[in-house]
Amino acid sequence: MRQKIVAGNWKMHKNAEETEDLLNELIDKIPTDIEQRVIVAPTFVNLSAAADHLEFTNIEVAAQNMHQAEGGAFTGEISASMLKSVGINIVILGHSERRAYFHETDALLANKVDTALKHEMEVIFCFGEELKDRQSGQHFNVVENQLKDGLFHLEASAWKNIILAYEPVWAIGTGETASPDQAQEMHDFIRDTINKKYGNAVSEDVSILYGGSVKPENAAEIFSKPDVDGGLIGGAALKSEDFTKIVLAI
Repeated sequence: MRQKIVAGNWKMHKNAEETEDLLNELIDKIPTDIEQRVIVAPTFVNLSAAADHLEFTNIEVAAQNMHQAEGGAFTGEISASMLKSVGINIVILGHSERRAYFHETDALLANKVDTALKHEMEVIFCFGEELKDRQSGQHFNVVENQLKDGLFHLEASAWKNIILAYEPVWAIGTGETASPDQAQEMHDFIRDTINKKYGNAVSEDVSILYGGSVKPENAAEIFSKPDVDGGLIGGAALKSEDFTKIVLAI
């Protein structure tokens, strides 16, 4: 049975003191008895402290990225074993900003996924179309290709450690949001695409999150759709009150 998940991607925000303050606010605001998973992804320099701070809470910590190599001369990069050594067992891969600004390809992301799974990490795998793709009617093809090229080399058993995050690029940080029906349409297509490759058991068990200007005002309607299992939250994750409202909207 798939899980309900709300993950907050903090991107390049919050220094050490601000991170601690926000974590304390979330600990105070988020009930301890909820069934949905809550994940936060601070910056690399604050991951270790965040993991320690949240150790005995129901809030989990993810990294925003990692390198595909086990180690080596890759200045400024972080390996899976480094993340694991500070208590991080979840990593976001393929975010649209990594694809756009750092030119990460599906082939590269497939390698990163393999490395993360080798280290028994969970992967939040991001993908989604740009505005030009939707306007030209290619959005389904783009999403299908990103899924297949990034993940369809995996064995079915590996999918227990995969969380999907569909993020229409045109709705990230723009204030625009895919309508709940548009989100459901794409999530249904994603699940059907996985079903055709791996069968019903895998497609029904994988959680598919929506990412793209989710706010307290629209979260409940988006999350009410049958194939939307939660959200990957950007800007609203930086405000404890907003993020908590989104968490509780499922």
